[in-house]
Amino acid sequence: MNVREVLRQTVASIAAHKLRSFLTMFGIIWGITSVILLVGLGKGFNRDQKERLKTIGVDLAIVWGGRTSEQAGGYAAGRPVRLSIDDAYLLKNEAYLIKTVSPELRRSVSEVSRYNAASRPVRGVWPDYQRFRSLKVQEGRLMTDDDEREGRRVVVLGVEARDQLFPGKPAIGETLALNGSPYTVIGVLEKKKQNGSYGSGPDNTQLFVPYSSMARDCPPPERPGIFKGWINNLVVEVGDPEHHEEAMHQIYRILGREHHFDPTDEDALFIWDTLDGSKLVERIFSVMTLFFGAVALMTLSLGGIGVMNIMLVAVTERTREIGVRKSLGATARDIRNQFFAESATLMLISGALGLAIGVGICLAVKNVELPEIVPHPIVSPVAIIASLLTLGLITVGAGMYPAQRAAALSPIECLREE
Repeated sequence: MNVREVLRQTVASIAAHKLRSFLTMFGIIWGITSVILLVGLGKGFNRDQKERLKTIGVDLAIVWGGRTSEQAGGYAAGRPVRLSIDDAYLLKNEAYLIKTVSPELRRSVSEVSRYNAASRPVRGVWPDYQRFRSLKVQEGRLMTDDDEREGRRVVVLGVEARDQLFPGKPAIGETLALNGSPYTVIGVLEKKKQNGSYGSGPDNTQLFVPYSSMARDCPPPERPGIFKGWINNLVVEVGDPEHHEEAMHQIYRILGREHHFDPTDEDALFIWDTLDGSKLVERIFSVMTLFFGAVALMTLSLGGIGVMNIMLVAVTERTREIGVRKSLGATARDIRNQFFAESATLMLISGALGLAIGVGICLAVKNVELPEIVPHPIVSPVAIIASLLTLGLITVGAGMYPAQRAAALSPIECLREE
């Protein structure tokens, strides 16, 4: 029996049982589509979270003072480490692995415009902070070195702060009283999709002013542990990601010398960096994607079991047909090829449809506005290859057993069947 005859009989058999064939194929279609979509969603979540993490900054480290856990230089363990503006200058001048650094002084003070009032967090920073924290304006401009050097009273608003203080009104050029001092609004930031932050909240809610202006006009009240020049934390940008760990050790060495703690005392400083955060996100969503893919491949395998089951039913229903064909000269190989071709055809058509539907959905929603918590799925070549390989294995496994069983039937026993 040639290939053309096998295909002709296969098509005729499928056409004779349209509903059963469709229901059988649906399991495979759904399985392939699930693999493409679930893995695509997992990768979409991974990419989306990385992009949101970038809104905090790329290869940054935020440094807080901690508490020493070891004795060093005659100083007892358990001392608090208080950071100051001098530490920012020290790292700027001596830490050659650090590209840029900025102090951060945060206060929640009264803000009064001619339209509204608020008490939102204000951050006093150096101008470089705006670049490595990915702050971009949709209106106006960012702060400059001249603003910092001259202690100008200028402020950049997060979009939510602008909406509250200047509801539906132009903000650029307006005067805003911060803690009673008149500041000029020079910029409004672009809205950020930001899942996380540190300190006092997402950038959309904040106000940003030059550090020198903040330290002068809104200093924190001096009390034990809070002194002139005290800052909440330092934000540093590592020059080369390849030397990230070495840069962190350099920070410990320089600040350890200044604050009299051992550079190996990790408790003396608390450092959170975006590189570690990125690696953690990568691990979490890689595992999630792997889980999604495993669930989808299991669904595909169940579809293959359905195909094998329906082919076994077909062998039972066509027992007499098998006997007649063998009596007329059909070999066991012809019978095996016929049934295997039918199951393989069901599999291949189902696989092609499932692949087209899965990839089509991913591409169709690429430019569709989805809810913020739902990422756009990514077409993954690995998912396509894995689904096709699994489909191939299922085709051989689910198709060969019923075909072998049909080929092994005796013509005499087949003709006895009613």
